[in-house]
Amino acid sequence: MNCEHEDKVFSTDEAHFEELAVDLFHFQYKHNPVYNQYVNSLPIVGQDVRSLAGIPFLPIQCFKSHTIKTTSFEAEVVFESSGTTQTINSRHYVKDAGLYKRSFLTAFGQFYGPTAGWCVIGLLPNYLERRHSSLVVMVDELIRQSGHPASGFYLYEHEKLHGVLQQLEAQGQKTILIGVTFALLDFAEKFPLPLKHTIIMETGGMKGRREEITRQQVHDILKAAFGLPAIHAEYGMTELLSQAYAAGEGILHCPPWMKVLVREEDDPFAVHAAGTGVLNVIDLANIYSCSFIATEDVGRVYENGSFEVQGRMDNSDIRGCSLMVAGL
Repeated sequence: MNCEHEDKVFSTDEAHFEELAVDLFHFQYKHNPVYNQYVNSLPIVGQDVRSLAGIPFLPIQCFKSHTIKTTSFEAEVVFESSGTTQTINSRHYVKDAGLYKRSFLTAFGQFYGPTAGWCVIGLLPNYLERRHSSLVVMVDELIRQSGHPASGFYLYEHEKLHGVLQQLEAQGQKTILIGVTFALLDFAEKFPLPLKHTIIMETGGMKGRREEITRQQVHDILKAAFGLPAIHAEYGMTELLSQAYAAGEGILHCPPWMKVLVREEDDPFAVHAAGTGVLNVIDLANIYSCSFIATEDVGRVYENGSFEVQGRMDNSDIRGCSLMVAGL
């Protein structure tokens, strides 16, 4: 794979998605030892895969137990998931940080237009306090590219943030406030204010900081506090280089090089284009890790390809890596 293949990823459309996905499957099957052994542990012949329906999805837990690399390389950056001292975090070994940057900037531009002209504010305290967060890298670059003097990160400076938003609103400045769920709820409780020129985008994440509530409840609280008709959302994860976005009601839409399918919980190999179940993600930007990931998120995929996340699997350790030979 080279820059030409990367260009194909970011210029793909529905008509060419399957062809590119199958090509990428064979590339990863050949050059990714972990994925190769996982596929070989299944009752299929990897070389015979010729359609999207035949591609196996790697359990996301493998990013915790194995080094997932396609080809041999020294990672330019390693993204790591959040967790406690008792948990094992996922690690995503990224060959080229520029590929991640290209992915998130292209997707953001498709959903929200050029970054320049926006004021971008990040309210991501728990992410800023740890290293190796892909979300912080993304928001930091959006802040830099916005070029607005008020763009920046906030930890727990809610009063300062309140004042900045008041000033931006008075100026009619279009603003995106990207925040982790618990921090947005804390801010909404202390400093509610009417927003007409600001988009609030939640990225999920309660992490034990608050009582767990549904996304609809979160959005209702935020809409009431800020007088907004809708709350936007971002769906991404350590193991992906791409993000999906929702402009309201939690209905997420993928960029053209990303697709979400649904699998049956009691039969992980029964995968459907639409319906309710556990989500499988195809991220063609994951050229040098694995593009086909069986997540632990439960949700619904609609006929037009949009989807919503409704929760997590009760027993979220997806078995599958245990099928492979120990020691990989």
